[in-house]
Amino acid sequence: MSDNKIEELTLEQLMGERFGRYSKSIIQERALPDIRDGLKPVQRRILFAMNKDGNTYDKGFRKSAKSVGNVMGNFHPHGDSSIYEALVRLSQDWKLREPLIEMHGNNGSMDGDPPAAMRYTEARLSKIAGLMLRDINKDTVEMTLNFDDTEKEPTVLPARIPNLFVNGATGISAGYATEIPPHNLRELIKALIFLMQHPDASLDDLMQYVPGPDFPTGGIIQGTDGIRKAYETGRGRVILRAKTTIDELRGGRQQITVTEIPYEVNKAQLVKRINDLRLNKKVEGIAEARDETDRSGLRLAIELKRNADAKGILNYLLKNTDLQINYNFNMVAIDDQRPMRIGLKHYLKSYLAFQQEIITRRTRFDLNKAQTRLHIVEGLIKALSILDQVIKTIRASKNRKDATNNLVTEYQFTQPQAEAIVALQLYRLTNTDVTDLQDEQKRLNDAIAEYEKILNDKNELNRVLVRELKAIDKAFGSERRTQIEKHVQKLTVATKVTVPDEEVVVLVSHAGYIKRSSLRSFNASSLADNGLREDDYPLLIQSASTLSHLFMFTNLGHVIYRPIHELADTKWKETGEHISQSIGLADNEQIISALIFDHLDVPGTVIISTSDGQVKQTTISDLNPGTRYKSRASVFMKLKNDQAQVLNVQYYEPKDENTSLTAISNQGYGLRFDVAEVPVQGTRTAGVRAINLKDGDELTNLVLTNDQDNLAIITQRGAFKEMAASELELGRRARRGVLVLHKLKRNPHEVVDFIAYSPEFHGALEVITDRPEFQDILVDDHHLGTIKSNGTFVIDTDTQGVPVTLRKKITTVDDKETDPNESTEDAPQHGSKQETLDIN
Repeated sequence: MSDNKIEELTLEQLMGERFGRYSKSIIQERALPDIRDGLKPVQRRILFAMNKDGNTYDKGFRKSAKSVGNVMGNFHPHGDSSIYEALVRLSQDWKLREPLIEMHGNNGSMDGDPPAAMRYTEARLSKIAGLMLRDINKDTVEMTLNFDDTEKEPTVLPARIPNLFVNGATGISAGYATEIPPHNLRELIKALIFLMQHPDASLDDLMQYVPGPDFPTGGIIQGTDGIRKAYETGRGRVILRAKTTIDELRGGRQQITVTEIPYEVNKAQLVKRINDLRLNKKVEGIAEARDETDRSGLRLAIELKRNADAKGILNYLLKNTDLQINYNFNMVAIDDQRPMRIGLKHYLKSYLAFQQEIITRRTRFDLNKAQTRLHIVEGLIKALSILDQVIKTIRASKNRKDATNNLVTEYQFTQPQAEAIVALQLYRLTNTDVTDLQDEQKRLNDAIAEYEKILNDKNELNRVLVRELKAIDKAFGSERRTQIEKHVQKLTVATKVTVPDEEVVVLVSHAGYIKRSSLRSFNASSLADNGLREDDYPLLIQSASTLSHLFMFTNLGHVIYRPIHELADTKWKETGEHISQSIGLADNEQIISALIFDHLDVPGTVIISTSDGQVKQTTISDLNPGTRYKSRASVFMKLKNDQAQVLNVQYYEPKDENTSLTAISNQGYGLRFDVAEVPVQGTRTAGVRAINLKDGDELTNLVLTNDQDNLAIITQRGAFKEMAASELELGRRARRGVLVLHKLKRNPHEVVDFIAYSPEFHGALEVITDRPEFQDILVDDHHLGTIKSNGTFVIDTDTQGVPVTLRKKITTVDDKETDPNESTEDAPQHGSKQETLDIN
């Protein structure tokens, strides 16, 4: 075919060209506002169409459907829903600082309710919208043909107010998005006047007048650095929070009252979120949250329980709900047909240049009109001065056209003057009318002189602009609604705000299972019915508050931290959560000790001992958790070699000067020395030598001991003996010590474990073997032996296994302060003061 119109293009060329056109269309003609009038095309068309139809503030309301139909049929060939949504948004006083549309009927709400259908609502332009369109009929803006070339529409409105910053803008297009917050009209006008008078003004100078956004919903902005960055670069971030007060109620209770919420936050969703936090027990102390908004203004009431921490709850809500949000500036607008990120000074300069152009075009229009009228008036005055001749000429003419031509020929009138004379009515021939024409001539000459002065003198033009801006400020200016604070307040939330203070029972097992159970669940079962496997046993069973803190220490020198309230809340009969579900441990690593503290600023230390004879003290503050405590264990003891292991971790608080440390080695050497000889060191140190071990010997345990205490010792052959701790004389650290067993030549006894206990203790001890088997020993059934005795056999190693651990038998929940000499398995709570733990 000779006229084949098929083109061969690559997919890349085709897609690139088509998408490029599409992108240009939605950037310039849909999603982004023009820097001059701050409007998107659909908004501009709505205002223009309503103004053209006379649907202004000084006339009655008209059905919204009629306005939408006019816009859609004449200017905006898109769906009616998008036009109506834009019209509704222009009327919402919680989204626009100065609404441009007034609407009767349901136009939505801050709760996210949709507006009524357009057939039910009525709308008209607001009074301030008249400023957006003022002088549009005076050739102030360029006009272009509409989509079907039947009418003309403006490419931009005159916009006598700086609408882009007054009402802000939000939109998303291809590759661009914009988020411009609303501002205060009065402040912007002052800044415009200042910039006009001081063209070289700095950003800091302008921010004296425009300190930041002014949202229609009020609120509090925090972070002036973010505002300044946004005004300088077009991008920035600030904190926007609700305005709240804490009010006193009857009965000693308090209430958090919210009177302003952040911009574009859904009020109903906010109240629902607060109530969800209350029902899900994420925050403790809220009795009820309700919406008390009425025609007098917004009001949310958050009623608190008696003795609740109002400030702490408020901080939690600010941190976890939309009572506080991050507002991100991204100020993009169409400037000279191109999308640009703009700052405050850029916008103000662009708007001033636009307004100077508007006034220039308006003045030129008025000048042309005045000159045309003056020409007519001068002709009428001349005609009245030779009235008789003019009448005679007209009477002698054949028709109107002939009369006009005769006047031009005989009296040198121009064509427009002659037409005006011919059309002159007879009553205008009186002396009064002559005087009126002379007065009009004088007024026109004065006006023309004024217009020419404005056009020829830029200072005069600026004076006109200043005068008009001040008039707008006087008529429409309002006080700032949004409060601005320089610094961002750091929100710290006390644990007791988010966690109810409840008594629970905590269990930590040898195999690494941890759990907490309510007292109700615990009391409904027996102590032994704890859900653990037959080969597992508890290291710790203790009553504690949900606000307390659990530290678990492993044999390889790692400490694992958990707030009690974060432990798995299970029934007492259930196994609980294994520590490996959150923290990975080595194959040969196991928990050897667990301590619970009510708070983290306890004055004492932990005393740590290792199998290679090392010992040190470390403060509790050095064990405080880091931000990644949930997934990583921390080091609390540096081991000197791969064979060494941590044996014991005990809490020590110096209350009794008779407290000492007793160390016994595997080969039976015992040593007792003062606690003060052990230095306080950091977590990544190896400590100092506690006992001087022979080659092949190792430490079995190191315990806190009082002078009056007894020692209970178990050997690998199953022999058990008791002796007074005082038989080991108080010596110096790092000595060999003395034998606490009788040395046998054949199959000698080796110490596998020992503990210290008070003479007032008459309960049972428990030996755990490697199988494991559990054997109870009543201390009253055995007498105190001498330092050289080997005790009596209590374990049959052939049938029960080799003993590995000796401890006090857990027969009840430990919920009281105990003596520091007692074993770590029965470690008490320490302190009663609750504290704020900020771990985020």
